[in-house]
Amino acid sequence: MKKKIERKIHRCICKNCAKHPYGKTAKQHQAINRVLLDLNERNRRRFVGVLANEQGHGGTSQLAEITGLSRTTIVRGRKEIEHSNQKLPPEIRRAGAGRLLVEKNNQES
Repeated sequence: MKKKIERKIHRCICKNCAKHPYGKTAKQHQAINRVLLDLNERNRRRFVGVLANEQGHGGTSQLAEITGLSRTTIVRGRKEIEHSNQKLPPEIRRAGAGRLLVEKNNQES
């Protein structure tokens, strides 16, 4: 049985959300992060890549702030969208694979 890791909704750290936490922009950023919570690794990367393409210049940095994903991950998602006619490998990382969360590493010491 696959063990699903419980993830939390990322809190946006942009200046606009800090000034107006209940404003229209903050609600849009929360909605983006709620959608990302349910996506797997590849779909998360591609979804944010599409959003970055829509925003144009500076979209990658802005979405890195909003979502907490690294800029290189977002750039990779943009490239996957541009070359979407190529067949992607079906595997996605198993649940729990990859690095341990920073919080888990700090609890052990």
